[in-house]
Amino acid sequence: MAIQVKSPIVEIDGDEMTRVIWQMVKDELLHPYLDMKTLYFDLHIKRRDETDDKITFDAADAIARHGVGVKCATITPNDARVKEYSLKKAWPSPNGTIRGILDGTVFRQPIVVKRIPPTVRTWKKPIIIGRHAYGDIYKNQEIRVQGPGRGELVFTPSTGAEPVRLTIQDFKGPGVLQGIHNTEKSIRSFAKACIQYAVSQHVPLWFGTKDTISKTYHAFFRDVFQEEVDKNRTAMDAAGVSYFYTLIDDAVARVMRHEGGFLWACMNYDGDVMSDMLASGFGSLALMTSVLVSPNGPMEFEAAHGTVQKHYYAHQKGQPTSTNSTATIFAWTGALARRGALDSTPAVSDFARKVEASVIETIEEGTMTKDLTLVCDPPAEGFVTTEGFIKAVRTRLEKKL
Repeated sequence: MAIQVKSPIVEIDGDEMTRVIWQMVKDELLHPYLDMKTLYFDLHIKRRDETDDKITFDAADAIARHGVGVKCATITPNDARVKEYSLKKAWPSPNGTIRGILDGTVFRQPIVVKRIPPTVRTWKKPIIIGRHAYGDIYKNQEIRVQGPGRGELVFTPSTGAEPVRLTIQDFKGPGVLQGIHNTEKSIRSFAKACIQYAVSQHVPLWFGTKDTISKTYHAFFRDVFQEEVDKNRTAMDAAGVSYFYTLIDDAVARVMRHEGGFLWACMNYDGDVMSDMLASGFGSLALMTSVLVSPNGPMEFEAAHGTVQKHYYAHQKGQPTSTNSTATIFAWTGALARRGALDSTPAVSDFARKVEASVIETIEEGTMTKDLTLVCDPPAEGFVTTEGFIKAVRTRLEKKL
């Protein structure tokens, strides 16, 4: 008898090879065992173009209403992608749009598999990245300066007071200008989410900026974060959670020497870069979970990697692929576990954990995709195809149900 998933999950489909994997995972690991209703949104790049990106906003609103979403990887188009897919324009990042609407913080955590040793020999425990998911260069304005002139930062108060003007650069020739921003509301939500997550996981909390150089912008992050830590000191102490602030470059150096087992809160760009570094260091981008946590409670689960463009082109030509579906599977299991917790349906959460265990055991027994054979220890005797891996997980899952 199929396990009943009581409430709907917002399902967001995506692009290229991950879209192919998405369907395989549903066909092999979910639909045969679950009676599940999803609210489906197709964020394929052409569909976003057809709707002038309205479907992305609709998907985010649905997550806000229903509390749980699961997302496939999507294309953020550059000029080459606009030409490839004949798009109207280079639409913004769907992840950035959804993060902004939900005011969420992204937490990324490596999936630790015994047979995949970390590249950094000191790492013994997972390092969780908490990425601020709003503003900075991801919501910027840029100017390509064509010749001599003055670049200024201007703030015009709505009260009618005199504008504040600061000279950024007196250009003698061509160059570039960029304006970025953030809000106290978003920074405070970020700090609160990181503190709550650290308390829930009982792990130390780190935070780093470059406040010695950015004495206003970065220092504002530092001060707001410290204020929230001071407000939540009792809860943090009760959970055994310490707080450590340092410069971002010092944090990076310390991470490379540390055994792990902490939550590293990062500003938006830092979190984008460092989460990929950690994923690679722990074995593969396909061994990294990602969950967007809204301060109001909704969560969206996804893989940390992209659409695996190169494999998709091979797939289109009918060539076999060996694409790692682990993080995509864990996106679904994360959403199911969360749905089960909210609905008080432990059978759903238990099913999700059995799928995860089946994935890890499949890899540890030596059945893995090509990317993992390059880093596993002891070496694997070969690798399986994209579909072969998912079918091997299903075989192991059958024994657990």
